[in-house]
Amino acid sequence: MDALIRSLIDGLLLGFVYGIAAMGLTLIWGVMNVINLSHGAIIALGMFSVYLLFTALGISAYIAVAITAVLGLLFGIVIYFIAVHRVIDAPELSTLLATYAVNMIIIGVGTSIFKTSPRNVPLDLGSVHLGPAVVPTTRLIAALVAILVAAGLFLFLKYTRPGRYIRAVTDNRDAAEIVGVPSAQVLALSFGLGTMLAAVSGALIATVFPFTILSGGSYELKSFVIGVLGGLGNPVGSLFGGLILGDIESLVPLVMPTTWTPVLEFVLFVVILLVKPNGLFGGEE
Repeated sequence: MDALIRSLIDGLLLGFVYGIAAMGLTLIWGVMNVINLSHGAIIALGMFSVYLLFTALGISAYIAVAITAVLGLLFGIVIYFIAVHRVIDAPELSTLLATYAVNMIIIGVGTSIFKTSPRNVPLDLGSVHLGPAVVPTTRLIAALVAILVAAGLFLFLKYTRPGRYIRAVTDNRDAAEIVGVPSAQVLALSFGLGTMLAAVSGALIATVFPFTILSGGSYELKSFVIGVLGGLGNPVGSLFGGLILGDIESLVPLVMPTTWTPVLEFVLFVVILLVKPNGLFGGEE
């Protein structure tokens, strides 16, 4: 029972970080119907941003996470205007290929600079006791930061003018433009926010696990699974989907080899697509 409780707590903490990664992917899809295939590469950039700020400049790891958030937002806006804006109304394959091209550029440049050697952020803050579980403090802080980021996004979308603009464009872009909403700027901001969430999740993951420039790919796949679980276009659902996936990853090793974890995750992915395509937290079909 103690092992079960430890695994559940560990999975929940990890799930919050997974959740904000998926929120970035599903926010972009929900607002502009764009599947962002540069998502994993941006997660990897978030990892290396914290690594470089912490090891090369001596900046506190969590201040580095905040800096990474700002850089991710700006980088996403730049990506939108360079690679996505001109094809936003083209067939969906065009935006898919555009973001995939961005992904390959980031991975290619990153591999040339950083190679594929594993890196880690040498951060040791001890551990804390949560019931029978002994949890690394870095993992607990990562979960708390992820919760704050998710709450901040919710408040931004609900109570600010730009947030209301984003929701208006999501509901009906043409109608929003008629009443004066600047849709191009709103779409750029939405892409920037989605990129920011990916970068922050990568930054938080880097404080917990080793990584390479190629590590973002596996987290991108997890984001797709979580997005389908929570309902694509539903950021809040993605957060809960992240908690589900985090606990699956923590509980599976208790009963079978760890190598079965991705198999079960993608079996769940297919089952949800077949049984409830709008996700566990989406509306009725």
